[in-house]
Amino acid sequence: MAHVSSNSGNNEWYTPLLYLDAARQTMGQIDCDPASSAIANRAVGATTFFTKDQDGLSQFWHGRVWLNPPYAQPLIRLFCEAAVGKFQSGEIEQAVVLVNNGTETKWGKTLLDAASAVCFPTGRIRFLDPDGNAGAPLQGQMIAYLGACPQRFRKAFADFGTITYPVGRAS
Repeated sequence: MAHVSSNSGNNEWYTPLLYLDAARQTMGQIDCDPASSAIANRAVGATTFFTKDQDGLSQFWHGRVWLNPPYAQPLIRLFCEAAVGKFQSGEIEQAVVLVNNGTETKWGKTLLDAASAVCFPTGRIRFLDPDGNAGAPLQGQMIAYLGACPQRFRKAFADFGTITYPVGRAS
């Protein structure tokens, strides 16, 4: 049964360039990718990135963050909680977080409660394997924006799907 809590645990999937370009349009650039690899950073272009061996969860993040965390538990929860905590503490300025559409999960609610804007893409994002082949994801995704520029996020991500603003946030 397809469900966000039943992920296969295969974390070697990479974000298609058009979503990374939209994140750069929103934030200006990507300073930090805390859940990455050398292969992924060829497209992400973060000035600082942390690999699995470097344990991005234990590192200092900075500036404008791109986060497409591993989707297996407990990593997705831990990375989402870290992004929210680091944003709220001021350790990071902005973040664009791409995750499965887990609105019913505790980590999903934590992310949505902190977001300035969210994009729910029409259709599923076809992530790329290490050879560049598009996968067939079992779930849809959501892209959350943490930061002070929700209108820039809206402009950059509007072509991908529905943009929403959490209750009490300006549209």
